[in-house]
Amino acid sequence: MSSNYRIVIALMSCLMVLAIGTAGYVLIENYTLLDGLYMSVITIMTVGFNEVKPLSEIGRAFTIILIVFGFGTLAFAGKAVVESLLEKVWSGKARTKKMKKKVSILKSHSLVCGFGRVGAAAIDHFKATGSDFVVIETDPDKCRELHERNYLYIEGDATRESVLLEAGIKSASGLLALLNSDPDNLFVVLTARELNPTLHIISRAEETTSENKILRAGADSVISPFVTAGKQVAGDILTATGKYTAPTEGSHHHTSPAQWVTIQDRSSMLGQTIGFISRQIKRDIIGLRRNDRDFIFPDPEMRVETDDQLIVSKGPPEIGKQSVGNMPAPRKLVIVDDNPVILRLYTRLFQKAGFHPMTATNGREGLDLIIREKPAAAVIDFMLPILSGIDVCHRIKRTDGCENIRLILFTADNQPETRNRALDAGADEVVLKSPNASEVIETVLQILKRE
Repeated sequence: MSSNYRIVIALMSCLMVLAIGTAGYVLIENYTLLDGLYMSVITIMTVGFNEVKPLSEIGRAFTIILIVFGFGTLAFAGKAVVESLLEKVWSGKARTKKMKKKVSILKSHSLVCGFGRVGAAAIDHFKATGSDFVVIETDPDKCRELHERNYLYIEGDATRESVLLEAGIKSASGLLALLNSDPDNLFVVLTARELNPTLHIISRAEETTSENKILRAGADSVISPFVTAGKQVAGDILTATGKYTAPTEGSHHHTSPAQWVTIQDRSSMLGQTIGFISRQIKRDIIGLRRNDRDFIFPDPEMRVETDDQLIVSKGPPEIGKQSVGNMPAPRKLVIVDDNPVILRLYTRLFQKAGFHPMTATNGREGLDLIIREKPAAAVIDFMLPILSGIDVCHRIKRTDGCENIRLILFTADNQPETRNRALDAGADEVVLKSPNASEVIETVLQILKRE
């Protein structure tokens, strides 16, 4: 029985007892209707006023019965009201606590930001395939619907870092940014990419002009529901009429992520406007972080300050070839690993550390890339197809012009023999694979500082 239903029953019981009491006094003691109502109220409420006139023995017996039933009815009504209030106050907190506990144990789940029509369709597919997911939604009405469907959800703004962390973004494997606003989706992508560099992010875009901006912010792909639907129905009609042609370019686009640039004390960019810097480096500046406050598509006339962080889109030319003043070109670094997740992770982390990372997926490809680009350092996996990491180190150190390249071997093998073989082959350092992804970056920075 719901709390509201209990309250209705209690009120009806009180009115019924009051009506019976009034009728009893009218019939037994020949009271007027008003006197009977008055006697019923003071009897049920036990306030202790005198009777309108002395009661007969039958009237006293009736009063005793009325007091017992009236007191019981009032107690039931009070209990129903108090329980309803407590339930409204505490049930939400208990439900939220239980929801957070369930979310905290999820691994490799998907985050769905926005429970609109596209989000609902995605959730239905996740449900049908038995995949774990968490929905982030701000609308209380939609949250109630999610609760009724027994879905895991977080009520909050998906553009906020704290909400994404609460939804388990650190352990998630994918994120769908499906909000109704392109700037909001872009901000979700920026925040999510920084919190989890290996996350696979797909974002929705309403305007075609927003697609490249969202991709540069860090999305792996962008979808446009209307474009996708248009191409689908066009393909269907061509198939149905026998005029099928090869599929046109899909609505998914891929590009490299944005790059973070921190404004140092002596940077020549200090005090310059966003528009001026953007023109000089020939890149879009799609975000600015200042004192924990983020600006998406900042005003071109806004001037940068010390410790500002600019989010600069990655395009064909690298930052540094069109540098501003003393802004140094990022040092080249090669990452060789056959695991795409590892490559994505360290590409993001090394970009944030100020490097220009290049990747290869096997030993032969990595060797050729290192010899051709001559990077400042190379991070090489021990177990690689075609050529092992030790073979790559051995050949690089014996190639003219590559003697000064710093080589870091990355391995899960903690045997001393493996480390000694790597050092003998020319590796400058051997780093064990661990959950602490920053260890490799710190090792590279320390080795390069020795120069």
